[in-house]
Amino acid sequence: MDPRLNFVTLVVTDLARARRFYVERLGWPAALDADEVVMIKIGPKLILSLWAEAAAHAEIGAVTRGGTLPFTLAHNVATAAAVDAVLAAADAAGATVHAAVRRDWGGYSGYFTDPDGFRWEVAHNPFPIGGELLP
Repeated sequence: MDPRLNFVTLVVTDLARARRFYVERLGWPAALDADEVVMIKIGPKLILSLWAEAAAHAEIGAVTRGGTLPFTLAHNVATAAAVDAVLAAADAAGATVHAAVRRDWGGYSGYFTDPDGFRWEVAHNPFPIGGELLP
């Protein structure tokens, strides 16, 4: 099997609120906007899917919430200044922002949390793998 990830699906409690945050406030264009799901192309072969919890329940079962989720999503950028700019945009869109700092691993990163509690890292990774992730 080839290593591959094509969709990251966030099961959201309020799809209209998630749409406002990602599409209207952050300005990420929807590739598909339907009653139960919004899909945003975030890479050549990667889709961020926002799925209404009620619709998701029928397919995947009960969803649990609470506390810090055991994963983060990452948005890498080319410079430390770009990290601060993305965090400012997320703040303006209504996210909870955790300021960026220099990290022990040599990069610069901070976090924002969307209205459903999904935590996004915004990072500048100065090493070759960081550059490989940028368009």
